Amino acid sequence: MAWALSACDQPTTSQQAESPQAKAPKNEIEIVSLNGKTMGTTYHIKYLSNGNVSAPSQQAHEQIEAILKDVNAKMSTYIKDSELSLFNQNTQTNTPIEVSADLAKVVKEAIRLNKVTQGSLDVTVGPVVNLWGFGPEKRIDKQPTPEQIAERQAWVGIDKLSLTEEGGKSFLTKAVPQLYVDLSSIAKGFGVDQVADYLESINVQNYMVEIGGEIRTKGKNAENKLWQIAIERPTFDGQQAAQQIIGLNNVAMATSGDYRNYFEQDGVRFSHEIDPKTGSPIQHALASITVLAPYSMTADGLSTGLFVLGEQKALAVAEQEKLPIFMIIKDGKGYRTEMSTEFKKLLEQ
Repeated sequence: MAWALSACDQPTTSQQAESPQAKAPKNEIEIVSLNGKTMGTTYHIKYLSNGNVSAPSQQAHEQIEAILKDVNAKMSTYIKDSELSLFNQNTQTNTPIEVSADLAKVVKEAIRLNKVTQGSLDVTVGPVVNLWGFGPEKRIDKQPTPEQIAERQAWVGIDKLSLTEEGGKSFLTKAVPQLYVDLSSIAKGFGVDQVADYLESINVQNYMVEIGGEIRTKGKNAENKLWQIAIERPTFDGQQAAQQIIGLNNVAMATSGDYRNYFEQDGVRFSHEIDPKTGSPIQHALASITVLAPYSMTADGLSTGLFVLGEQKALAVAEQEKLPIFMIIKDGKGYRTEMSTEFKKLLEQ
């Protein structure tokens, strides 16, 4: 989880209410703050307006709400008649089903990132996630049997999903009838990008967009500094504390961790992050990983895939792909941090 620091360097959290906008005299810079709920979480947007922005803040807020509603209507697995849910419910195999350009774009990036993360980001792992009680199906308090896991594992695999494009249209095809696509690891990031693109379309040059901890920034804040973003220190009591603060320069950032969403059985913690190769929750010492990328959709997907890999493999991929990552690792009763070469370079700037 990450959050933006205000001009007074105080955390802006989902519990703090903000006025729709901070009024300023005409021709001076106006700080606009917009908040709301989407995708089962909250969003916080800040941008600077100096009179050149082509839409009033109220109109911008309404448009942003419409954009996020549209993303949900296409990619939610909790909305039964969303575009993605209808694809999941369709049991036809080897039959191309036309999908929207937005859904195709996100699936295409998810397929690409599956390769980058050595198969650890797999948007078809949903049936196993649901089996463990971390999806739209009800939460469980008992570990699934090996037989139950094996049955659902047979439905999982990015190779069972294909995306084709023809005549300006996009099509998704299933290889098995039970194939179930879950874009929760990448859709919030896509939502951030959609909002950011809209802000740029109305001539906003300085902004910070955050949805559920996924962030994208451009320009500078009201103090003419880079947007200051805090990376959260893992805690199990719900308290919010910063582990690292970084100034983001026209970049997106996403964090994945296992210290909030889990269940326990016989004293063993089961993380909500499922390894698609084993069909079971990950078991390693990585507590959280933060990834920077040009787009929030990419950062979002990478943070999930690299988190599943664990600290050693994630760092190896980051060095190979030249990715800026920051990791917080369980070490006995405490934590230690590691970062990639590219992340170190950012801190030195």
